[in-house]
Amino acid sequence: MPDFRDILPRDELALLTCAQMARADAFAIDGGVPGRDLMEMAGRAVALAVMERHARRPVLVLCGPGNNGGDGFVAARHLRAAGWPVRLVLFGQRGALKGDAAWAAGTWQGKIDAWSSARLDDAPLVVDAIFGAGLSRPLEDEIASAIDLVTGRQLPVVAVDVPTGLHGDTGEIMGRAFWAETTVSFFRAKPGHYSVEGLRRCGRLSIADIGIPTQAVAAIDPRAWLNAPALWTHLLRRNDIADHKYARGHLTILAGAHATGAARLAALAGRRIGAGLVTIASLRSTLAVLQAAEPGNLVAEAEDGAMFAHLLADERRNALLIGPGSGVVDRTRDAVLAALAVRRQVVLDADAITVFAADPALLFRSISGPTLLTPHEGEFRRLFPDLGGTSDKLERVRRAAARSGATILLKGPDTVIATPDGRAIVNTHASPALATAGSGDVLAGLIGGLLAQGLTPFAAAAAAAWLHGECAHLFGRPGLIAEDLPALLPHALQSLSSFN
Repeated sequence: MPDFRDILPRDELALLTCAQMARADAFAIDGGVPGRDLMEMAGRAVALAVMERHARRPVLVLCGPGNNGGDGFVAARHLRAAGWPVRLVLFGQRGALKGDAAWAAGTWQGKIDAWSSARLDDAPLVVDAIFGAGLSRPLEDEIASAIDLVTGRQLPVVAVDVPTGLHGDTGEIMGRAFWAETTVSFFRAKPGHYSVEGLRRCGRLSIADIGIPTQAVAAIDPRAWLNAPALWTHLLRRNDIADHKYARGHLTILAGAHATGAARLAALAGRRIGAGLVTIASLRSTLAVLQAAEPGNLVAEAEDGAMFAHLLADERRNALLIGPGSGVVDRTRDAVLAALAVRRQVVLDADAITVFAADPALLFRSISGPTLLTPHEGEFRRLFPDLGGTSDKLERVRRAAARSGATILLKGPDTVIATPDGRAIVNTHASPALATAGSGDVLAGLIGGLLAQGLTPFAAAAAAAWLHGECAHLFGRPGLIAEDLPALLPHALQSLSSFN
């Protein structure tokens, strides 16, 4: 039975691996769509993107030996038919082309050139149709040299599928990769498009319809999606006139001895996102400071892990957040273990992660209820030191979630959220302005507030990550600090009305 507190996967937001995209092509072909028609539509989409976004100028189409090159032949034909001056370079031998790529080459009536740096002398717009998303080996020297020359001359590039050199699944750079102004891909985006390098190198990403039936997505059963309100906005609608504060949940946050501002930021975010009550569990030495702060925050004494556990005797404290400013100390570790023992909704951030660096297995053994870990890369490596050696962020986070039994949110411009069962969301709705002290505490508080209202860790993490980014976008000018974010949240929530 589906969990109605969780996300609703949307086919249009699915991220398909290279293998899954091949299955989508096969689904279309098995359903009666010729492969040549798919290639024709793909090349035409590339040509239209060039014509829509650039004034007429010389175009150099760089084609590779496979289907990506076939798309390039079709794009070149459409551009020439529209009156654009087009030259075409093939890396490889025409006689070696096979299948639909050979057919596409046969429709090109112009000259096919070998590569030479002289092809760049008239400063052309470059269509990169050398290799697609599935490239799994370093580029040959001739192609690497071509990329270097195009990049060095700062020529505009329109990439087909992905910029050559960028792996479509992992976002890894295979030695070199183009920097594209525009990337035209087909049917659905790939994880590599939304990796850090993909965000840097793809430029404006356009996903073209090339005639693959939408039913292909359901047949593939994807396990990754791009984050967007369509996945979770239905969970934020609260229309029951009988609602009261306890119906909206009670978030309890463990504060530490020094960085008390972290817990305050998290508490304010938790209240802004809709938690009915938020309590900060404080040391005796900081009670007065926290009681004199925001009047809507409740404050309770929790001098050690045992006192924190005593607070949890109240079952209405249904969501727990530990980590923001709590300190890498025994009290934090003991509070985490107490929180996990009652099997309520738990968010572990910052210090609550680092405190288990010497014994991650203890943490993982203790996780038996709905739990979310929100590390940055450094904290992730402390718990999963063997998972830091690959550029495949999606796979790293999935493996970490499966090992730990928790949902994992690994922060970054390409934030990845993954569940132990392998579902994953990639969030790129963010801003460099969020790289400021306290921003992560606000994010943790948003997640905690949503957990208090009954969302699953997966849904709460996805909604909070997107809204966190939306707050930064709404600020819209330099100078953002973490204290600005909670005040922007009502405006971010209001913006969701356009997605209903």
